[in-house]
Amino acid sequence: MGDIRPGPPQLRPGRALAHTTGASGSGSLHRSDSRPPQTPRGGRQPDLIGRPGTTPPVPGRPAFLILLLGIPALLFALITWQVVEDGPLLRVDERVSRALVHPDRVSAGLSDLGNAEVAIPVLAVALLWSAWQARRAGTDRWWLPSTAAAVLMALVPALVVPLKELIDRPGTAVSSGTGYYPSGHTATAAVAYGAATLLVLPWLRSTRTRRALVIGYGLLILGVSFGLVRRGWHWPLDVVGSWCLCTVLLLGLWLFLARHSRR
Repeated sequence: MGDIRPGPPQLRPGRALAHTTGASGSGSLHRSDSRPPQTPRGGRQPDLIGRPGTTPPVPGRPAFLILLLGIPALLFALITWQVVEDGPLLRVDERVSRALVHPDRVSAGLSDLGNAEVAIPVLAVALLWSAWQARRAGTDRWWLPSTAAAVLMALVPALVVPLKELIDRPGTAVSSGTGYYPSGHTATAAVAYGAATLLVLPWLRSTRTRRALVIGYGLLILGVSFGLVRRGWHWPLDVVGSWCLCTVLLLGLWLFLARHSRR
C-alpha cells in the first residue's frame, strides 16, 4: 500500500512542475524547463490587434474571396441570362415597374445624382484628397490608391456600353429606344461614390464617422436606383444587374487597397 496521509498531496523533489508558476527555469505556466518551444507557434508575433497567429493570407481566405466575388458575379450572370432569353423573371420585373413608375420631381432629382456630371467630380475630389493625405503621411506609393480608383471608374463605360449594345433591351413605357440593361446611371453612381468612400475611409479616425459614411453611401445608391425606376428610365432588373456588376468591381478595388495598406 502507498502513503495514505491526510491532507492534499505533497510535491516531490525532481518532478516536473509543468503548470506551477515559478518552477525551476520555467517562467511560464506551460513549460517545466527553459527549453525553447518545439513548435513555431511560440515564436509567432501577435497581429495588429494583439492576437497570436499567422499573418495573412490565412487558411480558408481564398475560398472566402472566391465566394465573396462569386455570388454577385453569379447573380449578374443569372439576371443577364433572364433578360436575354426573355425569361420568367422579366414578367415579375414588368409588374414591379408598373407598380413603381410615377414620375415626379423627387425621383428626377434622385436619378440625377447618377449623372456623370455629378458623380465624377465627387470622385475627383476624393482622389485628390486621399492622395494628398497619403503623401503628407509619407505613405509609400501614395499615388497608387487614387490611380486604382480612377482606372476602375474608367472601366465602367468600357464594360457597360458594350453590354448595353449587345443585350439591346427595350425601355419602359415611359422611355424609348433600346440599350437599357445594365443601368449606366446606377453603375456610374455605385462606382464613383463607392470608390470615393473606400478612399476616404482609411483617413477618418472616428468609427462613428466611418459608419455614417458607409450608411450614407448605401442610402445614396438606393435613392439613385429608386429615382431611376420611379421615373421610368430603367426597369428594376436594369438597376439590380448594375448593383451586382459594381459589387464585383468595388470588391476588387477594396481587396487591392487592403493589400496595398498591409504592404
